[in-house]
Amino acid sequence: MINLDKFEFACVPKLIFEWGAAQRLAQIIETFGSPRQVMIISDQGLVQAGIVSDVMLNLERAGYSVSLYSAVQPDPLEQQVIDAAEMATNVGAEIIIGLGGGSSLDVAKLVAIMAQSQQPLSQMYGINKVKGQRLPLIQIPTTAGTGSEVTNIAILTTSDDNKMGIVDAKLFCDVVVLDAQLTLKLPAIHTAASGIDAMVHAIEAYTSKHKKNLFSDLLAKEALVLLSQNLVAACNDGNNRAAREANLLGATLAGIAFANSPVAAVHALAYPLGAQHHISHGLSNALMLLPVLHFNLPSAQMLYAELATYVGASVKHNVQQDSDAFINKMAQIIAECQVPQRLREVGILHSDLSSLAQAAMAQTRLLVNNPRELTEQNALELYQQAW
Repeated sequence: MINLDKFEFACVPKLIFEWGAAQRLAQIIETFGSPRQVMIISDQGLVQAGIVSDVMLNLERAGYSVSLYSAVQPDPLEQQVIDAAEMATNVGAEIIIGLGGGSSLDVAKLVAIMAQSQQPLSQMYGINKVKGQRLPLIQIPTTAGTGSEVTNIAILTTSDDNKMGIVDAKLFCDVVVLDAQLTLKLPAIHTAASGIDAMVHAIEAYTSKHKKNLFSDLLAKEALVLLSQNLVAACNDGNNRAAREANLLGATLAGIAFANSPVAAVHALAYPLGAQHHISHGLSNALMLLPVLHFNLPSAQMLYAELATYVGASVKHNVQQDSDAFINKMAQIIAECQVPQRLREVGILHSDLSSLAQAAMAQTRLLVNNPRELTEQNALELYQQAW
């Protein structure tokens, strides 16, 4: 029976899905009135790939003054946000554009706030703690994975190597531009890791203990269809336009789903891998997904069975068989994407596991959503299984 319990659902107000849409960014900015001072938040990889310069040149030709902060790194540090916000204030930025992967998009959200607000960054952590207003914000993802473009969440690495989240409706941007042409230069390993990350978002949204709802379920299932059918193809041929577009849209749908039905233990266990060992977020999720799926099986078997058909598994209409088929299909997709499948393959030592387990338990915001309660001993055992 469909769950029709009461729920709330929020999303960005405007989304543009169009091949080559970034080339008409000036036209999109015009809808905000007359801001002339634009600030782009990005990273050095996109600068070197020529993507940032193309966007800047188009805006400058249209008469905009463009500033660039391009020092964003994976698992962005608090200081990067502070530095970028100071730059935005100094140049008199009137509109912020996030261009890149989840790290750049997360930093852009907070810069848009801090350029307008005097609230210290340290006071924003948690849920609904952000005060004041923000500058207009456009988000342009160049990876198909994080879904950050459509979420109200920003994740930062603190000075003590923990990952902390800021969750607030003010972090929803004004316009999302989904231009899959920008993802063509994404290497296969990053395509794979970000795509699996998106699938984790959809799975955890569908099985979340809190706030799961009909809208998030529909989005999560459609996201899994798009990603399961196109991720391997995009890894095998990075110039496959149809696969690139399907993956980008699937990742965004998954992002909307988990913005409303939050993620859980896979992310809680993935975050310490990024914070302590600088493993990319998508790869961290890929490494921890299968152990967590098996751990959650006693509590999420029916839900996993329901998802089996959406990832292309052969279903028998038997809960046990279909839930097993779902997990096996996810294992097959991960293997075909050719990402590392063991923590030891990415430099994690067995002696690191206890510290990782301790850090994972600090992710209470996420663990509370897991369909099965997880202790520190459970976390250690899951890391051992992944090792």
